[in-house]
Amino acid sequence: MTANRSTFDDLVNIMRRLRGPGGCPWDAEQTHESLTRYLLEETYEVIEAIDAKSPEHLKEELGDLLLQPVFHAAIAEEAGAFDMADVIQELCDKLVRRHPHVFGDMEIRDSEAQVENWERIKKAEKGQERPSALSGVPPHLPALLKAQKITEKASRVGFDWEHADQVFAKVMEELHEFEEAWDGGDETRMEDELGDLLFAIVNLGRFLSLNPEEALRKTINRFQRRFRYVEENLQGQGKKMNETPLADMDILWEEAKKLE
Repeated sequence: MTANRSTFDDLVNIMRRLRGPGGCPWDAEQTHESLTRYLLEETYEVIEAIDAKSPEHLKEELGDLLLQPVFHAAIAEEAGAFDMADVIQELCDKLVRRHPHVFGDMEIRDSEAQVENWERIKKAEKGQERPSALSGVPPHLPALLKAQKITEKASRVGFDWEHADQVFAKVMEELHEFEEAWDGGDETRMEDELGDLLFAIVNLGRFLSLNPEEALRKTINRFQRRFRYVEENLQGQGKKMNETPLADMDILWEEAKKLE
């Protein structure tokens, strides 16, 4: 540690100045609503840095992500709603309250039991019964992640399969139903059946403790890397992709897979 390292209070004060008289016009114009997109963008950039296994990149992106709650707290402070200290206080209180096995004398046998206890405490904190066991899933989550959260909540009240092979059979059933809709040329039914198939696959991933959002994101990254390999090799040969036989591109694709 060095004497001149910036503190969290320094960050909060910088944001106040950016928003204040003589500060930055762009920062001063922002609202909770206008900043919503940046919460998502910065979160995904942190994930990208984690995937890249780059500490320097991760350090930078975590800072960009940290800026978002500081920004929102500054806006709320100006409105007299709350400030960053209130946010931190509420978070600290919540962490202590929801970990009675750490900060109290409760005993928790494993992480699964902790999740169950966390949900019980959350329910008590709200002070009222939720209308459904599926309540509390944010509506704007990406669809795969939302499906996972919903199936997790359903599972907690006993609405779940007993064995993985049953879930796999459900996936195959939905695939067959999609094929029937495709054969029939019914686009509306095809969309319905595709949704059912995706939901069943998400449920299978959840049952096997696999995160479908993560799995698909990593597949997309692999596809992009391999596609770029094919693209660059064809460019090096003076060829265009749309004029190259698929069989030739497939050879390069397999090369890319082997390199990984």
